[in-house]
Amino acid sequence: MLIVTHGGKFHADDAWAVAVIKVLHPEAELVRTRDQAIIDRGDIVIDVGGIWDPATGRFDHHQKGFSGARTSGVPYASAGLVWREYGGRCVAALAVKHTGHQLSDDTAQQMAYAIDADIVQYLDLSDVGAAKNAPGGYGMSAVVSGYNLNWMDEERLGYGEAADVYRLSQFHRAMDFLTDVMANAVKYRVGAMLALEQVRGAETLEDGRLLYLKNGALPWSSVVRKEMPKVLFVISHNIGEQRYMLHTVPATVDTFEARADLPASWAGLRDADLAAVTGVADAGFCHNGRFIAAAKSYEGIHAMALQALKEVEI
Repeated sequence: MLIVTHGGKFHADDAWAVAVIKVLHPEAELVRTRDQAIIDRGDIVIDVGGIWDPATGRFDHHQKGFSGARTSGVPYASAGLVWREYGGRCVAALAVKHTGHQLSDDTAQQMAYAIDADIVQYLDLSDVGAAKNAPGGYGMSAVVSGYNLNWMDEERLGYGEAADVYRLSQFHRAMDFLTDVMANAVKYRVGAMLALEQVRGAETLEDGRLLYLKNGALPWSSVVRKEMPKVLFVISHNIGEQRYMLHTVPATVDTFEARADLPASWAGLRDADLAAVTGVADAGFCHNGRFIAAAKSYEGIHAMALQALKEVEI
């Protein structure tokens, strides 16, 4: 398979799109060029060539009259066009490689839609100049742009073959970074999916206001927020660090506001100072933001949880 994209400066949208195809076809050859004869020979042509036709492997968005957009109205650039066609298959491949879990076609596609909403659409928006996906110079598109040669690189390397070789190596580094972003997004979603039943089946205490998770690594926030309206605090066992944590429950997905905060008198205290306030000998710390605290034993953290619940009632 021959993948063709444009030469010269690259952006996050073309690097993401090529990375998707390389996940599915790691043996594929990549050529970066604007030579029309080579473009015509490409099996997959990305961000160059002036054609959008998935049936023939063409994924450009620069041509006059292009108006491809998501149902939300967010326009497509090459990242979104390729993800629209191959995202589900890419998710399925990454799930097998990084989690050993075989996803159904529908589940893989639903995860691909979610990743588009969380990541890909912002690469497209940045590419077409419609929005930035983070303030300053550290949105993902800006980070990828930083892999390009700057004027000092060009003066050092010249403007011939040495610069082209270095530019191609930088494009591959950008693709490796974006492939890691993809893999992490898939791993997170597969992990959340597999954790659902364990979180739903976890023990509830104190008339349902306290949830106990035997494995603190389970992603619990979303399911507790959506399905367990009575839960005010979560106790979890941090197995790796051999301590127990007490968490607040976020009120919404996009805020630090909690259903109930930990006691104000605990804020920022550690060890003996926290033990003196709580009466729990093995108390470890309470974050100054009052959203998490720790103790060495289950008995200790449970006692702290009871105090936190009692304060909520006052």
